[in-house]
Amino acid sequence: MENATNAEKRKSPEEISDLVDAETKNEELASKKQRVVARTCVHEVAVPNGFVPSKDESIHGTLSDPVFNGEMAKTYPFVLDPFQQISVSCLERKESVLVSAHTSAGKTAVAEYAIAMAFRDKQRVIYTSPLKALSNQKYRELSHEFSDVGLMTGSEVLKEVAWVIFDEIHYMKDRERGVVWEESIIFLPPAIKMVFLSATMSNATEFAEWICNIHKQPCHVVYTDFRPTPLQHYVFPVGGSGLYLVVDENEQFREDNFLKLQDTFTKQKQMGGNQSGNSKSGGRIAKGGNASGGSDIYKIVKMIMERKFQPVIIFSFSRRECEQHAMSMAKLDFNSQDEKDMVEQVFKNAIQCLSEEDRNLPAIELMLPLLQRGIAVHHSGLLPIIKELVELLFQEGLVKALFATETFAMGLNMPAKTVVFTSVRKWDGDSHRYVGSGEYIQMSGRAGRRGKDERGICIIMIDEQMEMNTLRDMVLGKPAPLVSTFRLSYYSILNLMRRSEGQFTAEHVIKNSFHQFQYEKTLPDIGKKVATLEEEVAKLDASGEADVAEFHKLKLEMSELEKKMMAEMTRPERALYYLLPGRLVRVREAGTDWGWGVVVNVVKKPAPPVGSLPATRGSSYIVDTLLHCSIGSSESGSRPKPCPPRPGQKGEMHVVPVQLPLISALSKLRISIPSDLRPLEARQSILLAVQELEIRFPQGLPKLNPVKDMGIEEPEFVNLVKQIEKLENNLSSHPLNKSQDENQIQSFKRKAEVNHEIQHLKTKMRDSQLQKFRDELKNRSRVLKKLGHIDAEGIVQVKGRAACLIDTGDELLVTELMFNGTFNDLDHHQIAALASCFIPGDKSSEQIQLRSELAKPLQQLQDSARRIAEIQHECKLEVNVDEYVEAVVRPFLMDVIYCWSKGASFSEVIQMTDIFEGSIIRLARRLDEFLNQLRAAAQAVGEAGLEEKFGAASESLRRGIMFANSLYLRTLNASAKLEITVKFTESYIQ
Repeated sequence: MENATNAEKRKSPEEISDLVDAETKNEELASKKQRVVARTCVHEVAVPNGFVPSKDESIHGTLSDPVFNGEMAKTYPFVLDPFQQISVSCLERKESVLVSAHTSAGKTAVAEYAIAMAFRDKQRVIYTSPLKALSNQKYRELSHEFSDVGLMTGSEVLKEVAWVIFDEIHYMKDRERGVVWEESIIFLPPAIKMVFLSATMSNATEFAEWICNIHKQPCHVVYTDFRPTPLQHYVFPVGGSGLYLVVDENEQFREDNFLKLQDTFTKQKQMGGNQSGNSKSGGRIAKGGNASGGSDIYKIVKMIMERKFQPVIIFSFSRRECEQHAMSMAKLDFNSQDEKDMVEQVFKNAIQCLSEEDRNLPAIELMLPLLQRGIAVHHSGLLPIIKELVELLFQEGLVKALFATETFAMGLNMPAKTVVFTSVRKWDGDSHRYVGSGEYIQMSGRAGRRGKDERGICIIMIDEQMEMNTLRDMVLGKPAPLVSTFRLSYYSILNLMRRSEGQFTAEHVIKNSFHQFQYEKTLPDIGKKVATLEEEVAKLDASGEADVAEFHKLKLEMSELEKKMMAEMTRPERALYYLLPGRLVRVREAGTDWGWGVVVNVVKKPAPPVGSLPATRGSSYIVDTLLHCSIGSSESGSRPKPCPPRPGQKGEMHVVPVQLPLISALSKLRISIPSDLRPLEARQSILLAVQELEIRFPQGLPKLNPVKDMGIEEPEFVNLVKQIEKLENNLSSHPLNKSQDENQIQSFKRKAEVNHEIQHLKTKMRDSQLQKFRDELKNRSRVLKKLGHIDAEGIVQVKGRAACLIDTGDELLVTELMFNGTFNDLDHHQIAALASCFIPGDKSSEQIQLRSELAKPLQQLQDSARRIAEIQHECKLEVNVDEYVEAVVRPFLMDVIYCWSKGASFSEVIQMTDIFEGSIIRLARRLDEFLNQLRAAAQAVGEAGLEEKFGAASESLRRGIMFANSLYLRTLNASAKLEITVKFTESYIQ
């Protein structure tokens, strides 16, 4: 790896100012400074062993210091930044390059240069992005600049292609999209060079090394963390007043202001504004729409407009919340009459392609008054035509306040002057957590428009006290690394088997994956860590080594046996009798011990509706338990943080919903609990009682004996209890258990921990990731044989040939339905409805009650899915049958698609579900693609009847608003109806 750094410093006068904190919020912005802007970039290049450069250094410079002194393929109306100059020089060397830079830094200029080179050299170039909206936007822009631009989906035609541009390559860590790009990069011929554009990522060099390794060619990295427009980051405490500058435009954290911010929460608590037991205290915004949060957002938006800090993007992590916040701006109006007229004209032109009935949809009618006032909403659930219209109006400055989800920050180049975060926490599908630094960088990067704003402004709304380091790490933390999500799919395996093109085997793909490359890079580090730990063990006193090993072994055995025992004791039919209010239970989740808590109530989850899937085993009962949690942990609406009780330790008791299997011990003890647990004092009295019991029982609280107390008398279980009792006696009599020498105890404990870690690391080194993939490949091949996709020699059969053409939905399951006759018995409307179950999308919160003509096909689908899951499990793949069926069968829009296929209007079908209109349309369009794949698969295996049905099902969907053309594509046609929109588009590009 050769390294070179090119840095250029330029001075640029910029006005900087503090916004207002709580004490000075009414003062005018007065101070001006000079700011030195360092437009630096780092250039590195990964070079394969034995590579000999052949470029003329007088024209191209060297590998480590590329320059270009020839005639440019494209000129720009501005001076290129250093990172752009170096990137262009790398392209002229005909070598791949990864450009990693912040949003709005100008990465697109590099992609445009690669395209201009291809046109100059009479070659082709492919541009690809992970987002349809981004692809549409780029298609529109490139069509205006270059003459020969077309759309392509999944083509194998690579003749004359010189460059492939991968925009937003950091999306490769996405579980669904990532593997497609990873395989594409592996399969590209060496003659084709690549341009990777990415937001800043911390392991760009590692990615370039992988490209160099698999293609045996140089790959450059041009990295800059320069922001063309510096950012100022402010915090607004919910329920308080004023803004606090926490990070200035020089990226300096202002501790003094942070401490003032913390004082506001202390004062609020003292004034009773944050009382325990009130679920709405603290103005929790992420729960969407309480009065406090709404009025705070109203105040912020009003202040932004008064100070001319618009346009502003207000980010929320909930689609419904975006709409609620926008609607709460009813008293605000940001557009002049001329602007209102222009918005109305553009709006009417845009919806001309819709039928009269669709133009009268509430989702369309209600949007115009909002847009005319300069306010808009943008999220994935909107009608596509409205979403694109909002984007066009925002670009032209006719939308001043945009309420959006984080997807607006992904890819689309639509910056604003100010960005507001309505919460610092988001739900990630498992728990509420703080926004990661990578996510914050992506969204905050939308603040500050190059050439328009001297600085961008970020305002973070928080409703709870935060640790200083938590906020500092979020705002100033490193960008996230790109981590491979490579996995083996049946689709890929079958296609590789069918083609059998020499090197392109599944083994070849596994060996060359970024996943494998990253794993192998960690091995030397693991070896060093093992050596360091072994040195530490050698330095520790070697005496008593056998005792340590024995003691550690006894503890592990005890832990394993206790897990088995508790699995039996917590079976609902046994445990519920004892889980009465006041019972002390110990709770353990993964590696976290929550300590002893007190049962408040036990609730059973409602049974799933008919036609839906059963709940995951062991999770049908929830035990509401008072547990010791860190102070304030439940006020934010988030999941309480573990804080095991110790005498003198600060904490609060909160009611936490606990799944039955997480109970690790049942005590014989019960205590009385107050009838009203809302007051903090009532809950703290329980904490004192639990701590008093722990002092009274220093050897541990007495536990229920499963045999004597619970009457579990199965011979195997009785034997298990006896083994545990024997181990307990051995542990209690062990010399380490009786040792009074604290230093000796700590030494023994550390030795045991180090030895355990050494064994773990050595096992990790032995268990090659490559071997794991090989084992998985072998097991997946067994599944394919059992299902008849391949024969004993690995030759792809008819069934497999059909699966080779299906990459949407579960290829095994859908081919099973094609070959077991399920589809043959259905008409094309039923087929469209059943096929919708394969498309990922939003879940409905309503109970699913299907008509008879759909309930039976759904049951057949679920039965087939269960059979396939069981076969995979038999073939030693880690598949949970119930979870698999729930994941691959999504029946939430079966009724909607069925009725739409039979001719119902869009206004009728949206009344049938609580799922967003835009989500329905997105599913319908993906369903159309899926049905066309099924049609191609049926044609390939000679099923003419099915081919006709799949075609009819697809045709029945393609009408009305569901398949209205994108505005981005329509604006390319200079029709009179869309003249204004065309004008907007052209001015934006210029």
